[in-house]
Amino acid sequence: MTEPAPHPQLDELIATLERLRAPGGCAWDRAQTHESLVRYLVEESAELVEAIESGTREERIEELGDVLYQVLFHADIAAEAGEYTIEDVAAHMTAKMVGRHPHVFGDAVADTPDEVAVNWEAIKAVEKADRTSVLDGIPPGMPALALAEKVVGRAAKVGVVPGAAAVPASEEELGAQLLAIVTGARDAGLDPERALRSAIRALRADVHAAERRP
Repeated sequence: MTEPAPHPQLDELIATLERLRAPGGCAWDRAQTHESLVRYLVEESAELVEAIESGTREERIEELGDVLYQVLFHADIAAEAGEYTIEDVAAHMTAKMVGRHPHVFGDAVADTPDEVAVNWEAIKAVEKADRTSVLDGIPPGMPALALAEKVVGRAAKVGVVPGAAAVPASEEELGAQLLAIVTGARDAGLDPERALRSAIRALRADVHAAERRP
């Protein structure tokens, strides 16, 4: 007797996408490329973040589905070109997660989140041994605030620590403070996004300088 598929709805979604992109399917879906879909991936990811932070159960299901569909879409484009399949994507991710969790799948010990993070970074350093800077692998197109947080964290690894301002105790108060800064910048005719990116570029230069020092 054949065992039922463990994820029948996921299999049906994959089959639906394949039908849409097959000859005789949807002309729009057939015409898409990895590059043309980037805007939709960015948009759907932003909508998922919004649903996670303030949406309902139904909205989270919908937005998770939209992001999942983007992953499947890219994989199907690649499969049609003979490059890779969704199975390759899944296999690569499984191997990555197993390899980075030796405390679960191996003999390593990590009983706290901090210990897990230390192990993760050590394993990642071995995997990415070809990187020459702690800043390698940070996507420059990230939103400025997220990019700043990422760069600041990496900069600390080489002893570059920018000055820190006093911040309130809660995220609600911090959000209000950041909004007030943006409001003041707007009133003054300043671009806060551009200003922060400029400061990040200066910080990146300091990091590279520190890495060049003997």
